[in-house]
Amino acid sequence: MASLPTLTKPISETSFFLPKLNNLEFLRSKIRPLTRSNVFKNSTFSSDGQYGPTFDVPLLSCSEVIERMRTSREGHKTKQLYLAMYSSVFGGITTDTAAMVIPMDDHMVHRGHGVFDTAAIMDGYLYELDQHLDRFLGSATMAKIQIPFDRESIRRILIRTVSVSKCRKGSLRYWLSAGPGDFQLSSSGCHQATLYAIVIKDQSPPDHRGIRVVTSSIPIKPPQFAVMKSVNYLPNALSKMEAEENDAYVAIWLDGNGFVAEGPNMNVAFVTKEKDLLMPCFDKILSGCTAKRVVVLAENLVKEGKLRGIRVENVSVEDAKRADEMMLIGSGVLVRPVVQWDEEVIGNGREGPVTQALLNLLLEDMKSGPPTVRVPVPY
Repeated sequence: MASLPTLTKPISETSFFLPKLNNLEFLRSKIRPLTRSNVFKNSTFSSDGQYGPTFDVPLLSCSEVIERMRTSREGHKTKQLYLAMYSSVFGGITTDTAAMVIPMDDHMVHRGHGVFDTAAIMDGYLYELDQHLDRFLGSATMAKIQIPFDRESIRRILIRTVSVSKCRKGSLRYWLSAGPGDFQLSSSGCHQATLYAIVIKDQSPPDHRGIRVVTSSIPIKPPQFAVMKSVNYLPNALSKMEAEENDAYVAIWLDGNGFVAEGPNMNVAFVTKEKDLLMPCFDKILSGCTAKRVVVLAENLVKEGKLRGIRVENVSVEDAKRADEMMLIGSGVLVRPVVQWDEEVIGNGREGPVTQALLNLLLEDMKSGPPTVRVPVPY
């Protein structure tokens, strides 16, 4: 395995990139006018098979592409800021969003042959980095991706990327891909597996209000693919969109036997009328790092008498909808109360006390938990 590569000077500071644009007029002044030498003439077909009017497609230089990319980014309103990106393709970190790109022939792009994971950044610490990293490398092995660096080198790259970003509260998302090489189906022509990482600062205010969910009509992934965190997220995206179209937050998947499975990017859990924390088995769904940590933290509520016990087993829809409380658990939502599933109200239709207690325990763990779950970032 290769060792940690030398982190080069950020691409945004090299002579390859032009200064940032202040406005669109500056962009127009720098892009050379369209001439016969740099414009392709093309035509469109009308419905009757005849050629329609021609349109011009400019042939851009590399610097012009970067300028247009930067201007497009600056003109796009988003609640997420991308503060730093690492790519093993160029062997370093950039803080210029115009340079946060990956090759089109990367098999993760056109074949979905890649895996990813995410770790939260809280008060300058990476939360559960090692737990997520272990799952990440396990997913890569299941996806038959040859890991390009040893585990410690990947860990150092990820921490260094967060350090460069100066982000103290946000998230770190990272990918392993089969790599660039060609547009074939097999990854045998790929030069080398690639590692990417990006630091994201979400400016959306936290929201822990109760939400409504629906049952997904989108088929759940087969267990072989559901247990690995791959970039094949089309079913997940369609499931989320289906929920939004029905005025719900997310749609909940059922497994092949009709038991409760998971949400599109989070686990689910319930508090029964007997005050047991009930969570579906992980054998056919993604083993959620946050969900497993919540199970550990929930032992405190058992000691305090707020929970009778903790069970991880098959959960029927009937039992789930009869529960006193329902919650979504994941690194993005943390612990989010569910107050309605389809047309049925969960419990009394309000955020439950156990759900709130688990959220508080998780937030406390993220801010002051043991070294096993909090990795300091050397800014």
